[in-house]
Amino acid sequence: MTTPKGGVGLSNGPDLSTLLEATLFGAGRSLPQSELAKQFDITESTIRIALLDLQKSISERKETALQLTEINRYWVLEVKPELSNFIPQIARTEIPKRLLKTAALIAYHQPMAQNKLVEMVGQVTYEHVSDLRELGLVDKRRDGNTRRLTTTRRFSEYFGCPHTAASDVAAWFKEQAKEMGLTGSQLAEALSGDEGEDSDFSEESLEADVLGDLPENIVTEEE
Repeated sequence: MTTPKGGVGLSNGPDLSTLLEATLFGAGRSLPQSELAKQFDITESTIRIALLDLQKSISERKETALQLTEINRYWVLEVKPELSNFIPQIARTEIPKRLLKTAALIAYHQPMAQNKLVEMVGQVTYEHVSDLRELGLVDKRRDGNTRRLTTTRRFSEYFGCPHTAASDVAAWFKEQAKEMGLTGSQLAEALSGDEGEDSDFSEESLEADVLGDLPENIVTEEE
């Protein structure tokens, strides 16, 4: 039995896997591996082993509705994707409206350089990307000196997209916009519910990339 050294658990209390499952279930969102290690006062390598053990244990349970998923060292206890369409809307996690526009732009233009998103929505990009990553909806990976943003499987589940590959999700979003007679910015505005409000990005900056992928020679950016 694995127990935390101190802080949260006691040596005669529940084992670490049980506490991790309770923590992730109670959080209702993805939590960074590093933060879990800090909260349980153990090394990150130890917490990772415990998380992997828990992931295996949950996957071996019969008739369970949950799965433990890792997305770029963030862990989330979530409903299995094959059950998501059967769950009433009232039970689904909602994305804050302030994040929907940014989420839609990432989906529409992925794989997207973070500095390109900054040009469209301003400095609030960094806060929004951090929040979307915490929700397990967006992944950010280093590509040289650039950060590339893509959507996750959980994102596809939330929006009802039948694809998970970045290029396929982007194509699907563009097709949805086309069928609705919307431009890229109009789709983002419609999803955010901010139609008609001022925004920090222009129609032209979005339309430039609607029918094609982002160029490879995107300038570098700061973290």
